[in-house]
This record gives sequence, C-alpha cells and structure tokens, in this order.
Amino acid sequence: MCMTRRHFHKFVAGAGAAAVLGQLARTSAIAAGGSGYRAMVGVFLFGGNDGWNMVVPTDARYAGYAGSRGTVALAQTRLTPLTGVPYALHPAMAPLGAIWDEGALGLVLNAGTLHAPLTKALYQSRADLRPTNLLSHSDEQAHWQGLRARTDNYDGFMGRIADRSNRPATPALISLGGSNLAVIGQTATPLVLPSTGTLGRNGYAAGSSAKNAAIDAFATAAGLGTVADVTAGQITAAYAQATAANTILSAASVVDTHFVNPATGAALTSDVSRQLARVARMIEARGSLGHDRQTFFVSQGGYDNHSAQVNGDTSTGTHANLLGDLALALAAFHNALKAIGAADAVTTFTMSDFGRTFRGNAQNGTDHAWGNNHLVMGAALKPRTVHGLYPSTVLGGADDVSSEGRFLPTVAQEEYLGAIARWHGVTDTDMPYVMPNWSAWNGNGRAPLPLFA
Repeated sequence: MCMTRRHFHKFVAGAGAAAVLGQLARTSAIAAGGSGYRAMVGVFLFGGNDGWNMVVPTDARYAGYAGSRGTVALAQTRLTPLTGVPYALHPAMAPLGAIWDEGALGLVLNAGTLHAPLTKALYQSRADLRPTNLLSHSDEQAHWQGLRARTDNYDGFMGRIADRSNRPATPALISLGGSNLAVIGQTATPLVLPSTGTLGRNGYAAGSSAKNAAIDAFATAAGLGTVADVTAGQITAAYAQATAANTILSAASVVDTHFVNPATGAALTSDVSRQLARVARMIEARGSLGHDRQTFFVSQGGYDNHSAQVNGDTSTGTHANLLGDLALALAAFHNALKAIGAADAVTTFTMSDFGRTFRGNAQNGTDHAWGNNHLVMGAALKPRTVHGLYPSTVLGGADDVSSEGRFLPTVAQEEYLGAIARWHGVTDTDMPYVMPNWSAWNGNGRAPLPLFA
C-alpha cells in the first residue's frame, strides 16, 4: 500500500525535517530481555497473490482442485513436492524444496482479514462483522498492514512494535519496500532504504556552494530557538544515519555471493532479490548498529493477474515468473543468513492483499477473493509443519462465500502475525497496542498459531 497524502503528512509530522531529507528518522527496535537477537522480515506481495497455486494439495483433494480451478490448475506432475505432507509448491518455487527439507519453511493455509470469527451463515447475515470493502486492493492492503478490519488504518503493526521499543541511533525498523503503512508508528518512523544505490541528501551536491553552506549551517543551528534546534538535530541525525547505512550498503559482503541463480551462477537482479540482499547486509551489521531487534518490510508487485496468469501448459506465465523470482530471492536470503550465523534468529513471512478466486476466468487469470495461503521461513520454526486448514474445493460450498471460490479465511491475521510478533519479543501487555483487535483472537478457543519450535 503506497502512502496516502494523509499518511504522508503523519510521516513528516512524526519525523520532522529528517523524514523530508532522505526519509530517515529515529525509530525503535524491540528488546526482550535475555532472548538474544531476532529479526522479522515481512514480504508483501502486492496485487493479491494466487496462494491456491502457490500451495496445492496432492492427496485425494487434488481432483477437486483441478476440477474447480479449471484453466489455471497446475499439472500435478509438475509440482514441487514437500516431504511428509500432502501439499506441494508451484513448479517455479522448486528452490524452496531444500529449505522445507531442512525444516526451515512452513505453510499457513487460508489466512486473511477478519474482524471477528465468522461462519458462512454469519457472513451472510451480519454485515457488521465483515471487514469493510472486501476485495478492494487499497483497503485490504491497509487491513493487512494496519490490522484494523473495520476502521481507518493510520499506522501499521511494524510501526507500533517500534513505538514500544528502545531507540538506537540508526533505526532498526527498516523498509526496502518504500514508505508503506506497515512501518508507520504513532511515534516511530522507519529508515527507508532504496533497493539499489545509496542514500543522498536532497538538495545537497558534492562540492562547495551557497546552498550546501546554508544546509550545513541549519543542520548545526544553535541558539535559533527550540524549533530550529530540534530540526537541526534531526537533520544531523538523518545525515549520520545515511552515512551509516551507505557504509553498510557499499562494503564488500559475503552476503552477495549467495544472491546468484544456482543453475547459471548469474547474479539475481529482480527487485525483490535486491531488497532481500540489502536486508541480509543490515542483519550482518546488527552488531555495529547496536540492534538486538530488527524489523524489515520488503515488497514485490505484479500479482493482480486477471489475465495471462498461466500459459497453455499452466506451469509458465506471469504468476510463474513472479513466484520464480520470489523463490530464488528467498532461497538466497536463507543461505546468506546461514552464512552469517543468523538463520535461527530471523523469521520471514509473506503477506498479500487477498487470495484469488479458485475458479479461473476465461482469460486464464483469476479475480479478487479473500482467504489465502502464505509462506513462513526461518530455522526457529517447527520443522515441515502446515498450519491452518485447506478449504473445501467445492465452489459455492461451506467455505465459499460466492460461487467462484472466494474462501472465508479460517486463520486471522492476528493469529498468524501475532505468533511472529510474540516470537520477536512483543509482550502480552503490548500486544493489544500492536494488534488493536487482539482480544478477538487471543482467547475463547482462538490463539496465535504454534509456528515455532
């Protein structure tokens, strides 16, 4: 979700001039006593990923899958099998098979935005219990990132984690995917890094000039009043943060050796791989940055595939290309984390606007839906575990709120993301602040998913 004008004003107001000059400001890193370093890495798949082709049942349910999906169904013989469970990944995600076998990959089935526990009957009779504006890209992106399913979202869960955390000089809340809602807090703002190049000072060029001198003078203002003093401090801090980040991004690193295509040896060049390579570099530098907690936002776009999602053989096409880039990037990231000794301290997880209709359309694509499947990766997970329930493949059946396969989620975002937030170090006291609807999903038979060993 790109920042709206209202979010932009909040972002600037919270960060002051430092946010304007390079989108840098003071932020936070969660600090739970005695549990060592940890990082969470959220990968948002913008447009609505077709999770029903990302994770496919391989037991007797495959016949129902193939029959209901129609033109977009994947051939069972082409799937990437997952050892020990009746599920497989899209053929393009073969690089993740080895990570599953290591025990560092998990599946979360049919998760989505929910305001309250729902059945199909309640969905049909109680509009007041449904998330607002279902199937809308912007609203569902806001629901995922802000975790308010029926009211306005003006800040995000990652930003709210940062609000309740200690604040190192260089922010530990870091976005490689732009200034998205997820990373806006009530008081905290993120360090926003580009996926290529380095950070610069807006309006500042190398060499001496009157403009440069004026900026330098203002950045070191003294005795000009409280507003000028505070702003000068923020500018100076932002420049220092840029210097620290640029040093890390420009230095040689073992991380880069892992971001290659294992089949060709060529460097990975997709934007999501570049983002994750930079995340790995910032994790590698955690000690010098003084970070015992880090939170990252990464994104990949292009998933709104209403047409040409699949080609004639269904294992190729737009969706296969996207998932192939994602799988190579995730596998490279995992291998880089192992190389720097952080694989068991980092949890990576996917999010997306919504799932797609189970029934394919006449253009070999899919349309907006609701529940979706997700991936979670990290060596601290319960090995080779599937969480949640795969819905009935019957169109119009008990799990379908339409006749096209718009599945009612059975796992709430809070149950999914809440498990990761707890592992990350968010206390039970702070959880209602981080997840405003927490009380609906922590009690009365609902609880965070048991993702971790």
